[in-house]
Amino acid sequence: MINIQYEIDPNIDTPSEKISTEIISSVLMEEGKTLAEILVIFTSDEILSDLKKEFFNQEHLTDVISFRMNDYIEEKVEGEIYISIPQVERNARKFDQSFSRELSRIIIHGSLHLLNYDDSTLDSKNAMTEKENYFLKKTNWKNLV
Repeated sequence: MINIQYEIDPNIDTPSEKISTEIISSVLMEEGKTLAEILVIFTSDEILSDLKKEFFNQEHLTDVISFRMNDYIEEKVEGEIYISIPQVERNARKFDQSFSRELSRIIIHGSLHLLNYDDSTLDSKNAMTEKENYFLKKTNWKNLV
């Protein structure tokens, strides 16, 4: 069973938990994972900036950070996905995308990280982008917000 819970900053617009769950579940199941405990945190720039400094020793803003809480070889996926809603809004404008589409891409991106996908090299980033585009085509992202 895939269990996804949410924590949402009360100062941000609330994305649809139902559609977010459908997106994450779709990624996991298509990648062969049927057991998961995932916490999704929709939050602020400040939280992601603090996490980036603490865990990656980097001082730049990002839109998503994922933490796998157990080993990647484990059948069950246990993890957390932190998403900065303000950064997703800025990226949507920057890339001329709707907010719902950009947020869906980020949810997919964070889910892929939980499955050990990496974007630290140009090749791995391109492979991840290709996966994101694949899942975006299959996803009901239009009513996410």
